[in-house]
Amino acid sequence: MVVLKPKKGKLLIAEPTLSGDVSFNRSVVLLAEHNDEGSVGFILNKPLDFNTSDLITDITIPFQVYNGGPVEQDNLYFIHKVPHLIANSIEISNGIYWGGDFETTVRLINQKSITENDIRFFLGYSGWASLQLDQELSSKSWIILKNNYESAIIEKSSVAFWKEKIEELGGDYLIWSNAPENPSLN
Repeated sequence: MVVLKPKKGKLLIAEPTLSGDVSFNRSVVLLAEHNDEGSVGFILNKPLDFNTSDLITDITIPFQVYNGGPVEQDNLYFIHKVPHLIANSIEISNGIYWGGDFETTVRLINQKSITENDIRFFLGYSGWASLQLDQELSSKSWIILKNNYESAIIEKSSVAFWKEKIEELGGDYLIWSNAPENPSLN
């Protein structure tokens, strides 16, 4: 297996050995930024039990909200693939963008100009200080994979996403794909 370096736009797949980590157990994280100062990402496969309308009363069309990570869980973040509609977006890679003008985003959602296939909302984010992610990679906490979905990653909402990626790795990972999330329940 080719070992990739962390880079924005790549996917971090939690190693099965992270099973005791409440935040990252069976997580698939999209890296939104990675530089000498640190890294930022969003967990893609942890839907929460509420939607955007529960959090922002101005949004009349409910969109699923995901747990983006353990940092700043009182803030709402979003990634999308419609930078031509949302000003001040920051490109992550491969047609995926982070943030932008929130008032415009709310208006476009309510007008049905932006659909759930265009945008993904998160409470919180995943953050690493300078060299912290590199240390976690050295200790084999994460596997880095290329995002072959490109902007269609926004539509990958299955909680089974981690299992799919582990099965794709094959080999010794296959046994982990069917293991219970909580091994003590085995």
